[in-house]
Amino acid sequence: MRYEDVPLFPLPPAPEATGPGGAAGTPAFPFAAPVPVAAVVAPDWAPVLAPLEPTVHRLAARLEEDRRAGHLILPQPANVLRAFSVPLTGVKVVIVGQDPYPTPGHSVGLAFSVDPATRPLPRSLVNIYKELSEDLGVTAPATGDLSGWTRQGVLLMNRVLTVRAGEPASHRGWGWEDVTDAALRALAERGGPLVAVLWGRDALKLKPVFTGVPTVESAHPSPLSASRGFFGSRPFSRVNALLRQQGADPVDWLAG
Repeated sequence: MRYEDVPLFPLPPAPEATGPGGAAGTPAFPFAAPVPVAAVVAPDWAPVLAPLEPTVHRLAARLEEDRRAGHLILPQPANVLRAFSVPLTGVKVVIVGQDPYPTPGHSVGLAFSVDPATRPLPRSLVNIYKELSEDLGVTAPATGDLSGWTRQGVLLMNRVLTVRAGEPASHRGWGWEDVTDAALRALAERGGPLVAVLWGRDALKLKPVFTGVPTVESAHPSPLSASRGFFGSRPFSRVNALLRQQGADPVDWLAG
């Protein structure tokens, strides 16, 4: 079993998908109707997402249609809602991404993270690690697996949770933004300790959501924009300083 097929939390049995876009034996989307969203997210996210359940079920149906039309959908079905495995009450940092990596094998359901075996690393993640090294004066981790961050309460949340392989932004506007924006609003309303990391124009549009929440802002780490304000922004040390100011433990950014 591949790493990206392993969910971070138990999932109910899902029917097998058949048809042109998915051979028999391919797991269906585990958040499809009639499965309640509460069954596939951490318990304290359930009340937040319950009003969005019709949207999530509609998205599952549309994703299945896309797959049956011959498109490879990323990440693997069991990992689409993986970010919500971090309990709402345990989040102390949120890093907002755009949509999943469109390269097969890269996306694992956590923004910017990849499978531990992925080589070479996506260029955005290479730049994140370059800035991490410069900021903290350390050697970057050996793999691109960022799940060690999530275990410390770092929510790695893409605004759009799925993508067609090879087609960046192909699922923007489908409705995922309604789901993730509601989650981010609930997180901001919950209060601190909390730091929001907003990289790039899309993430910065959410700044009004985080009114009253300390933010760390810069250009996006993508190769197209990293040199225009991401490099030298020192997000990792700044996040930890803001956490300490709120009486919270800092993040060990090198934790595996």
